[in-house]
Amino acid sequence: MTESRPRRRGEQLETAILDAAWDELRETGYSGLTIERVASRAGTSKPVIYRRWGNRAELVLAAWSRHVPGRPDPIDTGALRSDLVVLFSRMAHRASDIVGGMIAGVMSEAFRDPEVIALLQEQLRLSPLPEAVGRMVARAVERGELPPVTVPARVARLPLDLIRNEAIIAGKPLPARTIHELVDDVYLPLLHGLSARGSGA
Repeated sequence: MTESRPRRRGEQLETAILDAAWDELRETGYSGLTIERVASRAGTSKPVIYRRWGNRAELVLAAWSRHVPGRPDPIDTGALRSDLVVLFSRMAHRASDIVGGMIAGVMSEAFRDPEVIALLQEQLRLSPLPEAVGRMVARAVERGELPPVTVPARVARLPLDLIRNEAIIAGKPLPARTIHELVDDVYLPLLHGLSARGSGA
């Protein structure tokens, strides 16, 4: 007599579905991912998935949140520039783990779906990135690298926007040279400009 597999529920079932969605993304990209394939891979049904996530984009965002660490490890190299290089490099490494087509697919679907836009906005609101950037800038001020400066939320989130844009355009892992250019030619000058404006220089 064949022993039946116990029925999975709750967190165990959700984990299986999100793992299956992640594996499908890595193998087929966003354009090739279907709820039917995810359900088959997870050993469940499409209705079970749709009871938790309303569409493909919502499922992809949930899988991304599960597999891409949301709260970065603390960074303190002793200098603002090297802190930023480490931060940008970590984000670029995570971005390279996802094909650009998947990111573009989620974004294109999000622009057509108000509910998904709301999900993206909530993820941005809860992002730990502004806090991490704020700590780096505060330490730079303490060391005398910058005058006292207030970093607006949009500026604090900008590293993610810069990396995401480069990853989508490049479609491959970003080289160290690109990381350094984003830090040296874009982000550091922006922070210094904010400092100068705040000090009245």
